Amino acid sequence: MPSSSQWAAFLVASILFIQVPGPSLLFTIGRALTVGRREALLSVVGNALGVVAQVVLVAVGLGAVVAASATAYTAVKVLGAAYVVWLGVQAIRHRSDARLAMATQAPARRGHPVRIGFTVGATNPKTIVFFVAFLPQFTDPSGPVALQTMLLGLVFGVMAAVSDSTWAIAAGTARTWFARRPTRLDTLSATGGTMMIGLGATMLAVE
Repeated sequence: MPSSSQWAAFLVASILFIQVPGPSLLFTIGRALTVGRREALLSVVGNALGVVAQVVLVAVGLGAVVAASATAYTAVKVLGAAYVVWLGVQAIRHRSDARLAMATQAPARRGHPVRIGFTVGATNPKTIVFFVAFLPQFTDPSGPVALQTMLLGLVFGVMAAVSDSTWAIAAGTARTWFARRPTRLDTLSATGGTMMIGLGATMLAVE
């Protein structure tokens, strides 16, 4: 199972990753602004269930990779570190996405919010690539990788749900504050991106 140091690194990395605006976060903000907090929070629940579905599939797949080849497992870890750097660069390049999501109130999707949230969570390419490329960094290849991956993924899902819920609540109450200076969201995204680049570089440097 992951060591205490791996857990600490995983929690820090997950917090950074979750705060970089992606499909789930932008979706949550949009729902809060268009259909209200209650439906936005229900959408967060659905999104979390979608993430759990991804975790199960990825955990089984990574277990098979480790069983087949230790070299392939190492390659996945290296690619994962490179992917984190790429995510940081993208967050800086697209730092205005969160601001645009708060400024643009697109028509709300029809349907039950939990079902809609599940669809977004289960089909979110950002998280599924994250799980495949990033979670192996914090597992012990000599142990049950599938179980470790599932546990890490579930913890990540809970953290993401808490974060998204906070954003859903804040999107309404802090809308005026952000509206006075929308670039505050740009700064948040750019800062998160810079930290992700540093994290990825560290992962590449560590054997």
